[in-house]
Amino acid sequence: MKLQEHTIIVTGGASGIGRQASLSLAAEGANVIVADFNIDGATKVAAELTQKGVKAFPFKVDVSKAAEVEAMVDFAVEQLGTLNGIFNNAGIGLVKPFLEMDPATYHKVIEVDQHSVYYGMYYAARKMVALGAKGTFVNTASIYGTTAAVGSFNYNAAKAAVIMMTRSAALELAAHGIRVVAVAPGFINTPIIGNDAAMKESLARQHLHGKLIEAEQVASVVAFLFTDGASAINGSTIPVEDGFQIFKNS
Repeated sequence: MKLQEHTIIVTGGASGIGRQASLSLAAEGANVIVADFNIDGATKVAAELTQKGVKAFPFKVDVSKAAEVEAMVDFAVEQLGTLNGIFNNAGIGLVKPFLEMDPATYHKVIEVDQHSVYYGMYYAARKMVALGAKGTFVNTASIYGTTAAVGSFNYNAAKAAVIMMTRSAALELAAHGIRVVAVAPGFINTPIIGNDAAMKESLARQHLHGKLIEAEQVASVVAFLFTDGASAINGSTIPVEDGFQIFKNS
Protein backbone atom coordinates (compact mmCIF):
# COMPACT_ATOMS: atom_id res chain seq x y z
CA MET A 1 0.00 0.00 0.00
CA LYS A 2 1.51 3.27 -1.19
CA LEU A 3 -0.66 5.70 0.79
CA GLN A 4 -0.70 4.03 4.20
CA GLU A 5 -1.88 6.45 6.92
CA HIS A 6 -2.24 9.34 4.46
CA THR A 7 -5.29 11.56 4.98
CA ILE A 8 -6.96 12.69 1.76
CA ILE A 9 -10.15 14.67 1.21
CA VAL A 10 -12.30 13.79 -1.80
CA THR A 11 -14.97 16.29 -2.83
CA GLY A 12 -17.88 15.00 -4.85
CA GLY A 13 -17.09 11.71 -3.19
CA ALA A 14 -20.61 10.30 -3.07
CA SER A 15 -20.78 9.16 -6.69
CA GLY A 16 -19.06 8.87 -10.04
CA ILE A 17 -15.35 9.64 -10.25
CA GLY A 18 -15.28 10.81 -6.62
CA ARG A 19 -16.66 7.55 -5.28
CA GLN A 20 -14.30 5.46 -7.39
CA ALA A 21 -11.34 7.64 -6.42
CA SER A 22 -12.22 7.17 -2.75
CA LEU A 23 -12.21 3.41 -3.24
CA SER A 24 -8.91 3.50 -5.15
CA LEU A 25 -7.26 5.66 -2.49
CA ALA A 26 -8.51 3.35 0.25
CA ALA A 27 -7.10 0.38 -1.64
CA GLU A 28 -3.69 2.07 -1.32
CA GLY A 29 -4.20 2.49 2.44
CA ALA A 30 -5.34 6.12 2.56
CA ASN A 31 -7.80 7.39 5.14
CA VAL A 32 -10.48 9.41 3.38
CA ILE A 33 -12.86 12.25 4.09
CA VAL A 34 -15.77 11.65 1.71
CA ALA A 35 -17.13 15.14 1.18
CA ASP A 36 -20.30 15.83 -0.76
CA PHE A 37 -23.50 17.88 -0.64
CA ASN A 38 -25.27 14.51 -0.77
CA ILE A 39 -24.54 13.42 2.78
CA ASP A 40 -26.48 10.17 2.47
CA GLY A 41 -24.36 9.13 -0.50
CA ALA A 42 -21.17 10.22 1.25
CA THR A 43 -22.12 8.21 4.32
CA LYS A 44 -22.62 5.08 2.24
CA VAL A 45 -19.25 5.48 0.53
CA ALA A 46 -17.51 6.10 3.86
CA ALA A 47 -19.05 2.88 5.18
CA GLU A 48 -17.71 1.00 2.15
CA LEU A 49 -14.23 2.34 2.82
CA THR A 50 -14.36 1.47 6.51
CA GLN A 51 -15.14 -2.12 5.57
CA LYS A 52 -11.87 -2.15 3.62
CA GLY A 53 -9.91 -1.45 6.80
CA VAL A 54 -9.20 2.28 6.50
CA LYS A 55 -10.63 5.21 8.41
CA ALA A 56 -13.28 7.17 6.55
CA PHE A 57 -15.71 9.92 7.50
CA PRO A 58 -18.49 11.59 5.54
CA PHE A 59 -18.79 15.37 5.50
CA LYS A 60 -21.59 17.47 4.06
CA VAL A 61 -20.24 20.44 2.12
CA ASP A 62 -21.33 23.02 -0.40
CA VAL A 63 -17.98 23.52 -2.11
CA SER A 64 -19.09 26.86 -3.54
CA LYS A 65 -18.99 28.29 -0.01
CA ALA A 66 -15.52 29.17 1.28
CA ALA A 67 -16.48 28.81 4.95
CA GLU A 68 -17.79 25.29 4.39
CA VAL A 69 -14.63 24.23 2.59
CA GLU A 70 -12.52 25.63 5.43
CA ALA A 71 -14.67 23.68 7.90
CA MET A 72 -14.17 20.53 5.80
CA VAL A 73 -10.39 20.90 6.04
CA ASP A 74 -10.58 21.50 9.78
CA PHE A 75 -12.82 18.43 10.16
CA ALA A 76 -10.29 16.24 8.34
CA VAL A 77 -7.52 17.19 10.75
CA GLU A 78 -9.77 16.92 13.80
CA GLN A 79 -10.80 13.39 12.84
CA LEU A 80 -7.55 12.03 11.41
CA GLY A 81 -4.81 14.19 12.90
CA THR A 82 -3.19 15.38 9.70
CA LEU A 83 -3.80 16.19 6.04
CA ASN A 84 -1.79 14.97 3.06
CA GLY A 85 -3.92 15.97 0.12
CA ILE A 86 -7.21 16.84 -1.48
CA PHE A 87 -8.96 15.70 -4.63
CA ASN A 88 -10.93 18.75 -5.77
CA ASN A 89 -13.43 16.86 -7.85
CA ALA A 90 -16.93 18.21 -7.17
CA GLY A 91 -18.50 19.84 -10.18
CA ILE A 92 -21.68 20.56 -12.11
CA GLY A 93 -22.67 21.40 -15.66
CA LEU A 94 -25.50 23.70 -16.77
CA VAL A 95 -25.78 23.67 -20.56
CA LYS A 96 -27.24 26.68 -22.39
CA PRO A 97 -26.50 28.46 -25.67
CA PHE A 98 -24.32 31.53 -25.12
CA LEU A 99 -27.16 33.96 -25.93
CA GLU A 100 -29.16 32.34 -23.12
CA MET A 101 -26.23 32.08 -20.69
CA ASP A 102 -27.65 34.46 -18.10
CA PRO A 103 -25.40 35.63 -15.24
CA ALA A 104 -27.00 33.27 -12.70
CA THR A 105 -26.31 30.21 -14.87
CA TYR A 106 -22.78 31.38 -15.62
CA HIS A 107 -21.88 32.15 -12.02
CA LYS A 108 -23.33 28.94 -10.60
CA VAL A 109 -20.95 26.80 -12.63
CA ILE A 110 -18.01 29.13 -11.97
CA GLU A 111 -18.68 29.00 -8.23
CA VAL A 112 -18.87 25.20 -8.05
CA ASP A 113 -16.36 24.16 -10.72
CA GLN A 114 -13.74 26.92 -10.40
CA HIS A 115 -14.00 28.75 -7.09
CA SER A 116 -14.28 25.49 -5.14
CA VAL A 117 -10.90 24.36 -6.48
CA TYR A 118 -9.32 27.57 -5.23
CA TYR A 119 -11.00 27.18 -1.83
CA GLY A 120 -9.89 23.56 -1.54
CA MET A 121 -6.28 24.29 -2.42
CA TYR A 122 -6.12 27.48 -0.34
CA TYR A 123 -7.44 26.07 2.92
CA ALA A 124 -5.71 22.71 2.52
CA ALA A 125 -2.37 24.36 1.74
CA ARG A 126 -2.55 26.70 4.71
CA LYS A 127 -3.43 23.81 7.01
CA MET A 128 -0.70 21.55 5.66
CA VAL A 129 1.96 24.25 5.90
CA ALA A 130 0.92 24.95 9.49
CA LEU A 131 1.19 21.23 10.27
CA GLY A 132 4.46 20.80 8.41
CA ALA A 133 2.74 18.14 6.27
CA LYS A 134 3.70 17.40 2.68
CA GLY A 135 1.43 15.95 0.03
CA THR A 136 -0.49 16.36 -3.18
CA PHE A 137 -3.49 18.18 -4.60
CA VAL A 138 -5.32 16.70 -7.58
CA ASN A 139 -7.89 18.84 -9.39
CA THR A 140 -10.53 17.70 -11.86
CA ALA A 141 -10.25 19.71 -15.05
CA SER A 142 -11.78 18.48 -18.33
CA ILE A 143 -11.26 18.06 -22.05
CA TYR A 144 -13.46 21.16 -22.17
CA GLY A 145 -10.74 23.15 -20.43
CA THR A 146 -8.90 23.25 -23.76
CA THR A 147 -11.65 22.44 -26.30
CA ALA A 148 -14.67 24.69 -26.81
CA ALA A 149 -18.13 23.12 -26.83
CA VAL A 150 -21.50 24.56 -27.80
CA GLY A 151 -23.60 25.37 -24.75
CA SER A 152 -20.68 25.11 -22.35
CA PHE A 153 -19.31 28.67 -22.13
CA ASN A 154 -19.47 28.59 -18.33
CA TYR A 155 -18.02 25.08 -18.05
CA ASN A 156 -15.27 25.83 -20.60
CA ALA A 157 -14.27 28.92 -18.63
CA ALA A 158 -14.24 27.11 -15.29
CA LYS A 159 -12.20 24.14 -16.46
CA ALA A 160 -9.70 26.29 -18.34
CA ALA A 161 -9.22 28.20 -15.09
CA VAL A 162 -8.63 24.94 -13.19
CA ILE A 163 -5.80 24.06 -15.55
CA MET A 164 -4.06 27.40 -14.99
CA MET A 165 -4.75 27.41 -11.23
CA THR A 166 -3.10 23.99 -11.07
CA ARG A 167 0.03 25.36 -12.73
CA SER A 168 0.13 28.51 -10.64
CA ALA A 169 -0.42 26.72 -7.33
CA ALA A 170 2.22 24.12 -8.20
CA LEU A 171 4.72 26.91 -8.78
CA GLU A 172 4.14 28.49 -5.37
CA LEU A 173 3.58 25.39 -3.26
CA ALA A 174 6.54 23.31 -4.42
CA ALA A 175 8.74 24.99 -1.81
CA HIS A 176 6.38 23.65 0.86
CA GLY A 177 6.52 20.06 -0.37
CA ILE A 178 3.08 20.16 -1.97
CA ARG A 179 2.59 18.94 -5.54
CA VAL A 180 -0.40 20.15 -7.56
CA VAL A 181 -1.67 18.27 -10.61
CA ALA A 182 -4.93 17.83 -12.51
CA VAL A 183 -6.74 15.25 -14.57
CA ALA A 184 -8.76 16.09 -17.69
CA PRO A 185 -11.36 13.37 -18.20
CA GLY A 186 -13.16 12.72 -21.45
CA PHE A 187 -16.74 11.47 -21.56
CA ILE A 188 -17.32 9.35 -18.46
CA ASN A 189 -19.96 6.67 -18.09
CA THR A 190 -21.71 8.08 -15.03
CA PRO A 191 -25.37 8.93 -14.35
CA ILE A 192 -24.79 12.59 -15.25
CA ILE A 193 -24.69 11.55 -18.94
CA GLY A 194 -28.19 10.13 -18.69
CA ASN A 195 -29.70 7.12 -20.43
CA ASP A 196 -30.11 8.39 -23.98
CA ALA A 197 -28.49 5.64 -26.06
CA ALA A 198 -27.98 7.88 -29.09
CA MET A 199 -26.26 10.54 -26.97
CA LYS A 200 -24.00 7.96 -25.35
CA GLU A 201 -23.09 6.59 -28.77
CA SER A 202 -22.28 10.06 -30.07
CA LEU A 203 -19.99 10.78 -27.12
CA ALA A 204 -18.32 7.37 -27.23
CA ARG A 205 -17.44 7.80 -30.92
CA GLN A 206 -15.23 10.75 -29.96
CA HIS A 207 -12.85 8.38 -28.12
CA LEU A 208 -10.39 6.30 -30.10
CA HIS A 209 -11.76 3.02 -28.78
CA GLY A 210 -15.37 4.07 -29.37
CA LYS A 211 -16.36 3.57 -25.74
CA LEU A 212 -17.29 5.80 -22.86
CA ILE A 213 -14.57 5.96 -20.21
CA GLU A 214 -15.42 4.31 -16.90
CA ALA A 215 -15.06 6.22 -13.65
CA GLU A 216 -12.65 3.54 -12.42
CA GLN A 217 -10.26 4.40 -15.26
CA VAL A 218 -10.03 8.00 -14.09
CA ALA A 219 -9.84 6.99 -10.43
CA SER A 220 -6.82 4.76 -11.02
CA VAL A 221 -4.93 7.71 -12.51
CA VAL A 222 -5.99 9.96 -9.64
CA ALA A 223 -4.78 7.45 -7.05
CA PHE A 224 -1.43 7.11 -8.83
CA LEU A 225 -0.96 10.88 -8.86
CA PHE A 226 -1.16 10.93 -5.06
CA THR A 227 1.69 8.40 -4.74
CA ASP A 228 5.46 8.90 -4.73
CA GLY A 229 5.52 7.16 -8.10
CA ALA A 230 4.18 10.41 -9.56
CA SER A 231 6.65 12.64 -7.70
CA ALA A 232 8.07 14.11 -10.93
CA ILE A 233 4.61 15.16 -12.17
CA ASN A 234 3.90 18.68 -10.99
CA GLY A 235 1.77 21.46 -12.45
CA SER A 236 0.62 19.17 -15.24
CA THR A 237 -2.88 18.28 -16.38
CA ILE A 238 -3.07 14.61 -17.32
CA PRO A 239 -5.58 13.76 -20.09
CA VAL A 240 -7.73 10.71 -19.35
CA GLU A 241 -9.73 10.89 -22.57
CA ASP A 242 -8.74 8.03 -24.89
CA GLY A 243 -7.24 10.32 -27.51
CA PHE A 244 -10.06 12.89 -27.68
CA GLN A 245 -7.77 15.91 -27.66
CA ILE A 246 -4.86 14.69 -29.74
CA PHE A 247 -6.62 12.46 -32.27
CA LYS A 248 -10.14 13.85 -32.10
CA ASN A 249 -12.72 11.91 -34.11
CA SER A 250 -15.85 13.84 -35.00
